[in-house]
Amino acid sequence: MVFESMIIPIPSEIILPFAGFMISDSSKMEPLTHNPWNFWIVVIVGVAANTTGSLLGYALGARLGRPFLDRWGKWLLVRPHEVDQAEHFFARWGSPTAFFSRMIPGIRTIISFVAGVSHMPIKPFVIYSTLGAIPWTIGLVYAGTVLGDHWKDLRENLKPSTT
Repeated sequence: MVFESMIIPIPSEIILPFAGFMISDSSKMEPLTHNPWNFWIVVIVGVAANTTGSLLGYALGARLGRPFLDRWGKWLLVRPHEVDQAEHFFARWGSPTAFFSRMIPGIRTIISFVAGVSHMPIKPFVIYSTLGAIPWTIGLVYAGTVLGDHWKDLRENLKPSTT
């Protein structure tokens, strides 16, 4: 979760449902406490990790800034006009951007960096980003608990057809 929030594409859409799966099986023990996995502890750790990664991504964006994106953005598949759009979007919509972007796959990975490049004020960024991570984390962990023992069925159903 830390890495995902600072531009490294490690999808929470896989990590958090798997943690939910671990919660659904009371025989699975959490490695640090050797107790069964707990829904709310997983959510708190997920949100904290997301916020930590967001701060690191923000700091990177603020430090490297627009010159970095203008020079290296094409290698990161970020074009200059997209940076312009993001800066204008932040200027127009402000802090709620950080909240809603936390719930959009793909966007959630880069928004911290863009917020840093745009020099969004840090305090609202942290508040809105953290608040946006809460429903995302709860939803994905809950989905994993619901899937529970049906992971094998899901795998079977997603196999390519051989007919």
